[in-house]
Amino acid sequence: MLKVREWDMSYFVTGATGFIGRFLVSKLLKRKGTVYVLVRKDSHKKLEAIAKKMGWDSKRVVLVDGDMTQPKCGVSAAQLRTLSGKVKHFFHLAAIYDLNAKAEAQHAANIDGTRNALDLSVALKAEVFHHTSSIAAAGLYQGVFREDMFDEAEGLDDPYLRTKHESEGLVRRETRIKWRIYRPGMVVGHSQTGEMDKIDGPYYFFTFLKKLRELLPPWMPMLGLEGGRINVVPVDFVVDAMDHIAHKPRLDGHCFHLTDPEPMRVGEVLNTFARAGHSPEMTMRIDARMFAFIPGSVRGMVGNLPPVRRFVGMLLRDFKIPKATLKFLTYPTRFDNREAERALKGSGIHVPPLEGYAWRLWDYWERHLDPDLFVDRSLKGKVRNKVVVITGGSSGIGLATAQRVAEAGAITVIVARGEGELFKARDEMRAAGGKVFAYTADLADMDDCDRLIKTVLEEHGKVDVLVNNAGRSIRRSIELSYDRFHDFERTMQLNYFGSLRLIMGAMPGMVQRRKGHIINISSIGVLANSPRFSAYVASKAALDAWSRCAQGELSGKGISFTTINMPLVKTPMIAPTKMYDSVPTLTPDEAADLVVKGIIERPSRIATRLGITASVLNALAPKAYEVIMSTAFELFPDSAAARGDKQALRGEVKPSNEQIAFASLMRGVHW
Repeated sequence: MLKVREWDMSYFVTGATGFIGRFLVSKLLKRKGTVYVLVRKDSHKKLEAIAKKMGWDSKRVVLVDGDMTQPKCGVSAAQLRTLSGKVKHFFHLAAIYDLNAKAEAQHAANIDGTRNALDLSVALKAEVFHHTSSIAAAGLYQGVFREDMFDEAEGLDDPYLRTKHESEGLVRRETRIKWRIYRPGMVVGHSQTGEMDKIDGPYYFFTFLKKLRELLPPWMPMLGLEGGRINVVPVDFVVDAMDHIAHKPRLDGHCFHLTDPEPMRVGEVLNTFARAGHSPEMTMRIDARMFAFIPGSVRGMVGNLPPVRRFVGMLLRDFKIPKATLKFLTYPTRFDNREAERALKGSGIHVPPLEGYAWRLWDYWERHLDPDLFVDRSLKGKVRNKVVVITGGSSGIGLATAQRVAEAGAITVIVARGEGELFKARDEMRAAGGKVFAYTADLADMDDCDRLIKTVLEEHGKVDVLVNNAGRSIRRSIELSYDRFHDFERTMQLNYFGSLRLIMGAMPGMVQRRKGHIINISSIGVLANSPRFSAYVASKAALDAWSRCAQGELSGKGISFTTINMPLVKTPMIAPTKMYDSVPTLTPDEAADLVVKGIIERPSRIATRLGITASVLNALAPKAYEVIMSTAFELFPDSAAARGDKQALRGEVKPSNEQIAFASLMRGVHW
C-alpha cells in the first residue's frame, strides 16, 4: 500500500523513463513533495537505473504500476484510493515521439494513452492536467501558428502529426479537470551536458556529416539545401519552462509554445553541427522552395521512378536517415510564442543559441549514439568460416591482409607465382592456427586464372571475398616508352585482365547465392593522375571503371564492390625506385588496415583525403591541377633503371630537400 504524507504537494508523472520525463522529475524534486511515476512492471529496472544516474531521492520518488494502454492507465483500485485527492499536478508526457513508428502503435500511445491519462487524473482528483504536446500538433501549417490556434492545423496525413494533434484535442475538450498544454519544439540534448537518449531530428544527419569529414577536409566548400526553418530547443530549456509555467497561478486553459523565437533554417542548423563536428560546411545553399514551381504531380512522378526511388533509398540507408524526415526539410510553419514569453518573463529561462552548445550535442552523439559504435566491427564477425581469396598473398599488402583474415577465422586462400615464399607464408599462418591454403598461378595468363578459380571452387565450394591485390607497377615517362609498348600490354594484362578474369570466374556463384564481395586494390595515382605512371594508372583505372559499371548491374543481387585507392606502400614493388626510401609511405600492415576496413564496411571506395582532394581539384580546376602535376614531373626525374643507365645504377642518388618536402606534402602519391 502506498503511503502519502498529507502535507505533500504531490506530483504524478507519466513517461518518467522518457527523455523529457527524467529531467522533469529531477526538476520537480527540487521542490517539496513526492513524485509518483507511472511505470510498467517490465520497466522497473530501467527506472531504477535512471534514478541512480539522475541522483533521485528514492524516498520521494514512488513507483506506481500501470500501463498507458489500459483504462485509467491500469492503476489498481487500491492505488487509486490511496492517491485520491493527494495529487496536485498531473504531468502527462508518455507518448511515442518517432516518425517511423507504426500508425497503430502511435494511435494507442498518443491518443488512447492521453484519454486514459485524463481519466486517471480525474479519478485521482488532481487539480491540473499538464499535457506535453508538440509543435507537431500544428501539422504542416503554412505560416505563423499561434498558441491559441488548434483547428487551423494543416497537412495532418502523417500518423505522427495526426496523433499528436488529436491527443491535444482530447485535452482541449476536457471539462472535468483544469489543464495546461505545452508544445515544445524539436527537442535535442541537454545544452550543458549534451545528453540525449536517441537519434532524432537533426541527429539523423550527423552520420552524413561524419562521412563528409572522413572524406574531405573541413575547408572544402560544399553545395547544400537552404530549406525551411526548424525549431530546435534543448531539453533543459523545455523542462525549466514547463516547471516554471506549471507553478504560476491563473494560467489554466492556456497553451504555451516552448520554441525558439528566432529559428534557424535547415542549412544553418546543419552548418552549425558541421562546425561542431569539424565537417565541411555547405557554403553554397540552394533554397528548396525554388522547386515549388514544379507541379506536385510531376515531382511525384519523378520521385516514383524506380531508379530515383532506389537511388534515394540507397542514400537514406547509407546515411541512416528516415525517409519521413525529408518532408521537414521545407518545414513551412513558424511559431508565435508570446504566451510562453509572458509566462517566463523575469525567470531568466530562455532558449540558448545553438552555436553555443552544438559541440556538446555532437560530442555526446559521437561518444554514445553514433550508429557505427553498435555495428559489429570485428573482422571475425565478417569473415569467420568464409572463403577469402587474396592474390599476391605471399608478401607485402597481400600477406599482411592474409595474416589478419586467417587470424579472424577465415578460410584463407593465398595466390602468388613464386612457390617458395607462398608455401612458406602458408605454413607460418597454419602454424599460428589459421585455415590457410596456397595455390600458385600466373595471373597474367588467362588459362592459369581459369584453372585457379576452378580449383578453388572445387576444393572450397565458393568464393565469398575476392581481394585482387596482385599487380605490376612501371615508373617510366612516356618519352622513354616509345619503343616499350609491351610495358602497357603487360601491366594491362595483369592489373586489369587478370583481375577481371578472376572476378568473372567467381561471379556466377556469388550471384546465385546473392552475396559476395570484390575488393580491388587500386592506386591513389588513379585519383591524382601521377606522371610517369601512365601504364600503371591506366590499367588500374580500367578496373575501377569496370567495377563502377558492374556495381550498377550487380548491387541489387547482393554483390558489393570496393575499390581501394591505395597510397604509396613500402613493398618489394617500389623497391627499385630508391627515392622512395626517403619519402613517407605506408607499411604493409597499415595498408592491410585499409583492406580490413573494406571487408568490414563494404564501402564503394576507400581513399585518403589527399586522393579525394586531388580528384576534386582536377575536376574543378583542371588547368591549375595540370600545373601541379607538371611541376611534380619536372621535380622527380626518371630513375636510372627507367633510363637504362646501368652506370648510374651503381651509385646511390639521394633525393633533394625539395623532392622530400614535396613528397611529404603530397603524402602517399606516386612520383
